[in-house]
Amino acid sequence: MIEKNLFLIRQKINQTCKIYHRNSSNINIIAVSKTIMSEKIYEAINFGCKIFGENYIQEAKEKWNTIHFNNPEIELHFIGRLQSNKAKEAVALFDCIQTIDSEKLALAIAKETKKQHKNPKIFIQVNIGEEPQKSGIEPNKVNDFIKFCRNLDLNLIGLMCIPPANEHPANYFALLKKIADENDLLELSMGMSADFEDAIALGSTYIRLGTAIFGERNL
Repeated sequence: MIEKNLFLIRQKINQTCKIYHRNSSNINIIAVSKTIMSEKIYEAINFGCKIFGENYIQEAKEKWNTIHFNNPEIELHFIGRLQSNKAKEAVALFDCIQTIDSEKLALAIAKETKKQHKNPKIFIQVNIGEEPQKSGIEPNKVNDFIKFCRNLDLNLIGLMCIPPANEHPANYFALLKKIADENDLLELSMGMSADFEDAIALGSTYIRLGTAIFGERNL
């Protein structure tokens, strides 16, 4: 199933890139492996997945210490809500943290990167739909927050968002792209299983796919 799903996903990526004059080699698939057992993760690795995303520190530690040891080339991204008291563990385990959304968290991550002599890639999470229940910096505050993170010498490479669930995502993806361009940020983490083609059309460089790769989760 995973092999077939990845084949279909790559086909869709290639078709979308052709239509919108994108280079498909610039589209990175993040296999979202929260609640997914190690056996399926190994299967995805065997079929070419090189980047994985996890939402919970504890679950990631339990699974990935062994998987990472056996597959050191794999890049691990943290894509869940992160509390500043978990910064030490996040910096130790992850190659990229996509959900920086407050000065307190940015300071904690900066402190740990220096302490651990690590330099994880960083994305700022933008609350692109300004939804009260969601994490992220509000769009009108992103420019100042980017400056704040750059002053901390964080390895800031891009922006990440989750658009409102019940609306067409295109306008939100376009807004994130506009903010990134204004601030010379090249990477955009946007698009999930249901809307990754729209995201690619509007400039995404990282798409976060769980269900599309692994099938429905049994939660």
